[in-house]
Amino acid sequence: MSKMPYAEPWRIKMVESLKMLSREERIAKIAKADYNLFNLAAEDVYIDLLTDSGTGAMSDKQWSALMMGDESYAGSKSFLKMKATINELLGFPYVLPTHQGRAAENVLFSATIKEGDIIPGNAHFDTTKGHIEYRKAIPVDCTIDVPEAQSKQHPFKGNIDINKLEACIAQYGAAKIPMVIHTVTCNTGGGQPVSMENLKQVSAVCRKHGIPLIFDSARFAENAYFIKVREAGYQDKPIKAIVKEMFSYAEGMTMSAKKDAIINIGGFIALRDEKTYQACCTFGIIFEGFVTYGGMSGRDMEALAAGLMESTEYEYLHARISQVEYLGKLITDLGIPIVEPAGGHAIYVDAKAFFPQIPQLQYPAQVLGVALYEEAGVRGVEIGTVLADRDPVTREERPPKLELLRLAIPRRVYTNNHMEVVAWGLEQIWQKRDSYRGLKITWEAPIMRHFTASFARL
Repeated sequence: MSKMPYAEPWRIKMVESLKMLSREERIAKIAKADYNLFNLAAEDVYIDLLTDSGTGAMSDKQWSALMMGDESYAGSKSFLKMKATINELLGFPYVLPTHQGRAAENVLFSATIKEGDIIPGNAHFDTTKGHIEYRKAIPVDCTIDVPEAQSKQHPFKGNIDINKLEACIAQYGAAKIPMVIHTVTCNTGGGQPVSMENLKQVSAVCRKHGIPLIFDSARFAENAYFIKVREAGYQDKPIKAIVKEMFSYAEGMTMSAKKDAIINIGGFIALRDEKTYQACCTFGIIFEGFVTYGGMSGRDMEALAAGLMESTEYEYLHARISQVEYLGKLITDLGIPIVEPAGGHAIYVDAKAFFPQIPQLQYPAQVLGVALYEEAGVRGVEIGTVLADRDPVTREERPPKLELLRLAIPRRVYTNNHMEVVAWGLEQIWQKRDSYRGLKITWEAPIMRHFTASFARL
């Protein structure tokens, strides 16, 4: 062997035992859960790829940081450390903690969005869209269209189409657009990154029209990694320098720190504008807690600060994204269709192509998720028609262009052997894919139904 093999830049210090139920037990469990993977007990899942949110493994430095937590109600040292880290790394002077990302959205949108507003962006995720539509505002998808022939090679499929954005502003007027939301990376679109050039262009359009540009930043570090390895002029720049430039184009951000800060709970809003910050503080106090803790404990703020610094190191990001790519290659080598190139945090299996015999209104991605649990004890999540939900006005179904099963990989948790089990499970389904039939919804909530809906087999 002429070249040293690659190995992860860490060693394992503690392990947690997993149990594998029998196939018969798994079939019974998912039926009892009304074929909704969210309803499964975690102990009944062998490999849990439901989400990468709050499920990562913290480092020794983060665990040490927990012991430094200052639980003072007001003016906590831990908050000041978190704020200083955010200011240093991201460049925002005003910081408001929240207990997680959707709480940050709730606070920010309460202060800035009203009925009838238009919110352009790049394929808003479920909670973002839910918070917008709950306020009787309208999310507008301005993501670029990528020709099928270029799809597998396009490096930045999360980009906003500048022409679509300009057309949206021209149609509705800047006064009706309180913000543009750029999600980095774009979760709904297959975990696809956004280029620095696109961030510059979108920022320029927003500043021309006086519209704040807000980043949904849950996976900003992964986005910075893709900029480094895929975009000309950034190969020699440190991740932290790329991150600093990314956020220089935004007026604010929301953050689910459960992703790229590698903690179990927490989030924040960071802003440049003091007036917007003050408005957010009012809602933050009402919904979350005082402005220096916002639903977080001091110990979690300490771990958040440490995690932000760790997640913006190249070695960590290379190991994390390489594992996602490894799973993607295992699956594509079997001939199974996925969104390519592989995203930063997850593999998205194309359920429409996997099950062409199942109509979208019979939820093929949900069918695939159920089947994968039955075959291998692996839990993923549907990113398709169920998640897209009904039109808030007409209550009609609105099937999206992409019908996906997301396999979100927690950070520093599973080995590549676990990835091989996932691929094996998909292979078993692929070999008998023509035998599967759809699902129907028997009960659903009026908004964000995918979390709690009940299904039955057709």
